[in-house]
Amino acid sequence: MKVLVTGGAGYIGSHTTLELLEAGHEVVCIDNLSNSKVESIKRVEKITGKNVCFYEGDIRDKGILTKIFTEHKIDSVINFAGYKAVGESCQKPLEYYENNIQGLLVLVMTMREFGVKNLVFSSSATVYGNPKSVPITEDFPLSTSNPYGSTKLFIEYMLKDLYKSDNSFNIAILRYFNPIGAHPSGLIGEDPKGIPNNLCPYITQVAVGKRKELGVFGNDYNTHDGTGVRDYIHVVDLSKGHVLAVNKLAENPGLIIVNLGTGVGYSVLDMVKAFEKVTGKPIPYKIMPRRPGDIDECYADPKLAKEVLGFKAEKTLEDMCRDAMNWQTKNPNGYED
Repeated sequence: MKVLVTGGAGYIGSHTTLELLEAGHEVVCIDNLSNSKVESIKRVEKITGKNVCFYEGDIRDKGILTKIFTEHKIDSVINFAGYKAVGESCQKPLEYYENNIQGLLVLVMTMREFGVKNLVFSSSATVYGNPKSVPITEDFPLSTSNPYGSTKLFIEYMLKDLYKSDNSFNIAILRYFNPIGAHPSGLIGEDPKGIPNNLCPYITQVAVGKRKELGVFGNDYNTHDGTGVRDYIHVVDLSKGHVLAVNKLAENPGLIIVNLGTGVGYSVLDMVKAFEKVTGKPIPYKIMPRRPGDIDECYADPKLAKEVLGFKAEKTLEDMCRDAMNWQTKNPNGYED
């Protein structure tokens, strides 16, 4: 199949592009490079020995999407294009609504125009808000505690309404938890601009001496050590989940909604200890005030993904930390190296 990957030069997008190629699919990629670099696509091509047709552009631009769908017979679309930082979304809510929601609307309307009816949407566990309990199943009540999560939830509502109005669409909404790690080759990985918003790249930058210490946002949460607990999933496992979703959509299943996680929660300090074990050296940290929008704990019940997609996370926490450090050590300045 020929798959269009939006945001394909980003962290999860580049890893998914790689896994799609390895699985025998053709990939067309569009990315505006606002938070990514085209070097990631070049490295995917190096690892796989296969070509990616890359377009630099924004999915809010109907013109470039029309060009892509005219020049290629696209079978399925995976959408990763969007802003993704919880803290930043609280500071810039309008920018998040405009970028994430408008981008998805233009994309899906263009898909409909060209008769492309298979879509994998990159959603998030943030749509569960502050969950009543853990582990989280897909039938939990939906709410959000930050604008980033709200954009994901609103898009989910739009896609559900689209499917109700036209059940010839096949839509997989993947609510995934916290992707970390990197490809084992160390050639592609997470390359945040400026100060990282996510825990893992911040820890790895501290570990290689790029940053002085890790800021731990809050130690008074209702968890075993007071720091926030999350379900961390290896980005390679997550990417393979998207390949399984693309394959499933070819069977015309209609609307699918599944969690992609491991089912195990680790606190921030658990992660610090795990990285200390892998690196063999201490990770200095400092307790900071809580960030707006953060919650106590969040981890998945992954059973439905196994039943519907045949998905099961295989990588261990040690794998995640080791591969993240391998990427950071080989690329201390990210793709700039």
